[in-house]
Amino acid sequence: MADKTKVTEQYYAPPPDLGKWESFRIFLYNSETGQVLGRTGSSWAKILLFYVIFYSILVGFFAGMLAIFYQTLDAKTPKWQMEGSLIGNNPGLGFRPMPDSATVESTLIYYKANDKGSVLRWAQVIDDFLDEYRKKGSGSGEATGAENRVPCSPTSAPVGEHQVCDVPVDDFNPCTSAKQYNFEEGGPCVFLKLNKIFNWTPRAYNTTEGLPDNMPEDLKQHIKLVSGKPEANTVWVSCEGENPADVENIGPIQYIPRRGFPNFYYPFTNKEGYLSPLVAVLFEKPRTGVLINIECKAWAKNIQYDRYERRGSVHFELMVDRS
Repeated sequence: MADKTKVTEQYYAPPPDLGKWESFRIFLYNSETGQVLGRTGSSWAKILLFYVIFYSILVGFFAGMLAIFYQTLDAKTPKWQMEGSLIGNNPGLGFRPMPDSATVESTLIYYKANDKGSVLRWAQVIDDFLDEYRKKGSGSGEATGAENRVPCSPTSAPVGEHQVCDVPVDDFNPCTSAKQYNFEEGGPCVFLKLNKIFNWTPRAYNTTEGLPDNMPEDLKQHIKLVSGKPEANTVWVSCEGENPADVENIGPIQYIPRRGFPNFYYPFTNKEGYLSPLVAVLFEKPRTGVLINIECKAWAKNIQYDRYERRGSVHFELMVDRS
């Protein structure tokens, strides 16, 4: 009976005491078991196959989701527009020339009218900005879609399906490159542009009815002169000194080629070759040696003005020095 219940005793045999380098060598390759880095060939094959399948599924899933996502997008038409978009339906104004990137938070245009280098520096900034507007062909070095640009006027017929209205910046006399944008004369030109919002169409103040109380009187008189005419369909622009002292120092102002952005440039629908319309504001005789705070506003029935949020307006400072 004792023989039947006899249990073979087993004893634990400790592994051989190997040195560090010997243990490392065996870890790299164990000739007795055929293991490499602690795994046999079949074990490495299984784990490699697992990760190949796993990451292939992940890549396939991601590619599939990305393909589905791109099916919901249009290369030229934004998915969210107007009130549903982040930028909303209230365009703001921008100005050029802007100070260099080293003073990105500054909006000061300061130069010395009697310093050729100072004048040329600002003129070059405007040249760079207007370079896209001067490209007319479709050859090498020209802008894509530039051949689609055609002359427009308030009385011209609507443009074709693929056509866009040109902005003839070389006709903005004296705000032209040849005259260095009048900087040397001490009466600089500042270019204004309305920010692009897809499919936004302005509702113009084209008659004297319902004009805002805070609209400048000279602009009201201008609208009265063109009321009922095709050129009245315009997003109007006005520039003024922000404070009483600025109003005294700013001097007379001209708007070139017209006092606003004509409706025939809208809506923006991302056609190739489209250019944002521009207004060159010529400050004829600003007082020299004085910092002038200037605010320019865009006027349309569907442009809301807010000075603090810079809605429908833009602020910059101008200082012309002759010392």
